[in-house]
Formats: sequence, C-alpha cells, structure tokens
Amino acid sequence: MDLLVPPGSFLAAGPDLLDPNFLHAVVLIGQHGPNGAYGLVLNRVSPHTTDVVLDDSLALGRAKVPISLGGPVGLDTLQILHRAPERVEGGVEVCDGLWLGGEFESLGRYVESDPEGFQRDVRLFLGYSGWGAGQLEAELSAGTWLPAPPDAARVFEGDLKGLWRDVVRRLGDSTEGFDHQPPDPSWN
Repeated sequence: MDLLVPPGSFLAAGPDLLDPNFLHAVVLIGQHGPNGAYGLVLNRVSPHTTDVVLDDSLALGRAKVPISLGGPVGLDTLQILHRAPERVEGGVEVCDGLWLGGEFESLGRYVESDPEGFQRDVRLFLGYSGWGAGQLEAELSAGTWLPAPPDAARVFEGDLKGLWRDVVRRLGDSTEGFDHQPPDPSWN
C-alpha cells in the first residue's frame, strides 16, 4: 500500500487525534516524500493580521489581511497559498488551480491594486505542519489522518469552521458518523 499523499490532498484529523494543534484540523499537503512531509492547517484562524505582523514599509504590511495558523512549526515564517498565478508571481502548483508560495513583492502589488481580489484569491499562514521521514506514513497507518482528494475551491470558499466536517462527510461510508462525534468521547 502506497502511503505517500499527493500534493494538494487534504488530511482530515482522525477522531482520536486530540493534540490541540490538530484537533479536527484539515491539512493541505504541500509535499510528501521519503524525507518527510509539509502541509498547512487550513481551518485554524489566528488573531493576527498583516498590519500587526509585517513591517508597515511593505504594501502587505499596510493592509489588514487576516493570517491563519498553518501549524505549530516555524511560527516565525509566513506561508502563501493562492489561486492567482497571473497576479502572484512564483510559487509551485500543488494541484490543479492551487499554488504554494510566491514572490512577496507581487503580493504587495496585488493587495494594493485589488484588495477584494487579494482577499478572495490569497491565504496567508503563520507556520506550517511538518513530519519527519516515515512519521506521516506511520500516522496514516494508525488512522490518525484520513486522506481526502484535493479541492482547491474549498480552500478559499465556505465556512472554515465547518471544513473538517465537510471533508469527513466526503470520505463516504468508512467515516459515517465521524462528523457527529465530539472530539473526545468522554465529553458525552
């Protein structure tokens, strides 16, 4: 069984994953290979905005763009996820219609020229989620994570609070009822 998760795929936290960093989290996989994996938690909002986190001499630092929490690793780094390759230069297409990374200066130009388009097409994250060699494969084997197919539109549209439940429901019969379970059965 191949346990490598293709880029752009979602990982929904299994119902037994009680780590507060990942409780009911949905992670977008950016890269997964023999040396480890990298991804971004899609459904963790933060109180931070670019005007507080970035220098105001930067165009993006003068904007008030919300920043999500991508994971517990590298909280001093800003990660970029977008669906506007014609506006945000650089980046790597992780699945059809979704790019990871990009040139910082082009982000500034985009937010200055079209703030509404920027908010619609770009998500920023503090930190990321990372796994060492073999770690994610072991967690997948144990059922800690539930892989789901890519859905680039869902990254930008819909209620983020309901994302975990939506992804779990899409997985079909094997996860029926998971979306109604409390994070910890002792909460019943």
